[in-house]
Amino acid sequence: MASSEIEVVSSGSKPNEIYEQPPILDVFTASSYGDFIKLRTFVEQDGASVSVPDVNGYYALQWACLNNFHQIAQYLIEFNLTVLGWVFVLKHGADVNATDNIQQTALHWAAVRGSIAAADVLLENGARVEAADINGFRAVHVAAQYGQTAFLNHIVVKYHADFDVADNDGRSPLHWAAYKGFADTIRLLLFRDASQGRQDKDGCTPLHWAALRGNAEACAVLVHAGTKEELMVKDNAGFTPVQLAYDKGHRHVAPFLSNQLRSHSNYWRGKLCSGMVTDIGYAPILFCIIVFLMILFINSVVAAPSLIKITAVVGLWAWTALSLAVGALIMFYRCSSKDPGYIKRPRDSGTQSDTEDPLLNIDLNSSSVWMGNWSQLCPTCKIIRPVRSKHCPTCKRCVEQFDHHCPWISNCVGKRNKRDFFIFVCLATLSSILSGAIAVQRIWTSTSAIAAGETWIHHVLVRHPGVVVFLVMDAFVFLAATTLTITQTYMIARNLTTNEHANSSRYEYLRGADGRFRNPYNHGCWKNCSDFVFLGYTNDDDIAWPPLQQVAS
Repeated sequence: MASSEIEVVSSGSKPNEIYEQPPILDVFTASSYGDFIKLRTFVEQDGASVSVPDVNGYYALQWACLNNFHQIAQYLIEFNLTVLGWVFVLKHGADVNATDNIQQTALHWAAVRGSIAAADVLLENGARVEAADINGFRAVHVAAQYGQTAFLNHIVVKYHADFDVADNDGRSPLHWAAYKGFADTIRLLLFRDASQGRQDKDGCTPLHWAALRGNAEACAVLVHAGTKEELMVKDNAGFTPVQLAYDKGHRHVAPFLSNQLRSHSNYWRGKLCSGMVTDIGYAPILFCIIVFLMILFINSVVAAPSLIKITAVVGLWAWTALSLAVGALIMFYRCSSKDPGYIKRPRDSGTQSDTEDPLLNIDLNSSSVWMGNWSQLCPTCKIIRPVRSKHCPTCKRCVEQFDHHCPWISNCVGKRNKRDFFIFVCLATLSSILSGAIAVQRIWTSTSAIAAGETWIHHVLVRHPGVVVFLVMDAFVFLAATTLTITQTYMIARNLTTNEHANSSRYEYLRGADGRFRNPYNHGCWKNCSDFVFLGYTNDDDIAWPPLQQVAS
């Protein structure tokens, strides 16, 4: 990127650091450092020209736009001249489309640092949004190369810049964002339907470039929003993205891409496993396991003829265990069949026309929906989702307050079914503990039937194989259910989802001003638990402290 040679420190870019500002000697340094008074002195008193480049071929307007001094940019374009009390506006100042030695305009320079205000001044005064330099880079390419997502969105929405245009090497802004690893920019471009399958002069797609550089998050966004074809495309050298990742030694990216490719590669697995496992999941298997354990408990533990007659107390506890298991089955059905909190998409109701800009259908200033995080854009559902939501690649929907996708219930766990899921795992834990204790007690009281010279273990394995099978299966259910119960209890007490806990470093709203983890939705253990018990969810608008994005704004 030619504009990478531009290295200018804005005097106001980091207020906590003190820079030794060089002397302001001409219109170029005055424009670069935002010294409006000296700039006017040079222009109005000394007669300095604002339409002549410096010794390196750069214009004063470029320096002003690089550092987002929009007032200076406006002055350079049309400065005022006062004569006898009358103000004349001279429109013979800086040329908004003037190019430097590599044919870059001031708009290119504004894109480097995302100078939106300066870009508005340029474009409102006749700057060409599609102006290209000697490499074919437009402002959209430069913005993608520097990860200036807000700038890119601004010139696309307001000035209809072509976000999918190719440069001289056939690379679109999506190629450059993937190469540089700017996941937010990738989300924006995919949200606007930028082409994922476009190949550049080397035959590389955006996924090739992300794999080449080992950009894990960029690869994940591209793969989840794409199809099998992008994983299978070969470049001019015959390499797929997976092969490139392995060739470059990106061990954290290559296995991920390989697993994604494997999940699509086998035809019969695609037909059988995807249809029967991915869509249906393991819920039928878990249902059969629970029912089988209930039957096995009744036949081999409660009513087994080889065991001593059950007492009334043990029978009552056995009935309690079975009741808990039935309750678990009911909650299992509820959390499996219930809507976990799918976010409504525009195409579901037909409220969005083909000509509408999806980013204009929502108030981006509303803190309840938009928190300045571009990861809220879903390239697949084409929605701006609430901040705690996530797109589930299995369900292919965005889920509000997404906790995790549970294949054993064949559903996501989210805002609307998390309480049902928690009750289900609690009942399963209690049932497994109680039934296991009853099985052990029944075996222990039958030790009187042990023959001489026979060990207790041998007696149990030979005389009561049904009880042994039940205890083994019950142990697995107990470990899984107990682990989930403890984990969910911990998350509920902190008002945190499993997804947020596992990926806290990826979410800016989970960090305070000091950069450390801090959950804005944590109101204390008591309120978190009470809201969950009585409401089944927590109100995202009721935050304990303002997120970092709101503080910054």
